[in-house]
Amino acid sequence: MYSATISKEELNDLPIRSFEGTIHVVDSLDKVADAVAYLSNTKLLGCDTETRPNFKKGQRNRVALLQLSDETTCFLFRLNMIGLPQEVATILQRSDIKKVGAAIRDDIAALQKLTPFTPNGFIDIQKMVDAYGIEAKSLKKMSAIVLKFRISKTQQLSNWESPTLTHAQQLYGATDAWVSRQIYIALINDNKP
Repeated sequence: MYSATISKEELNDLPIRSFEGTIHVVDSLDKVADAVAYLSNTKLLGCDTETRPNFKKGQRNRVALLQLSDETTCFLFRLNMIGLPQEVATILQRSDIKKVGAAIRDDIAALQKLTPFTPNGFIDIQKMVDAYGIEAKSLKKMSAIVLKFRISKTQQLSNWESPTLTHAQQLYGATDAWVSRQIYIALINDNKP
């Protein structure tokens, strides 16, 4: 049903899509409570993180952004400005809220360096796609194979610690979280494994 991988040419022929909902940038602690109140009432979230790239060998920056998205609303938590508040960590510990992402183990490890928490309810779509015969594991290729559209990765190496996130950065961050959720929904609706 799904291709194992996709060529660059096939990828480039697909339409490009991005998150079309509302994006909330949580860059101060007074914005956390409203975000957590909304997220606490969801059952399925797309989840991703961004880190400012480092071009020096052996050095790694701390995670700067946590993106949590449902179908229509995405919250971008500026972790470099507010840390990982305990209320947000509580969402990450709840087993009744599924958090779906790609290479999610790395994201969890980076987040735990900011605030210790016990992760629950996380689903890694990179592991899920194996059961569907999909070998390509990049988010861009998985979205192309499963959802038949491509996502832009042009902001991937941008400065996620910038004082203000550009509209392009906000859209990129929201799209990455949202598309993981969409891939998950498409796969479970196919009922293959």
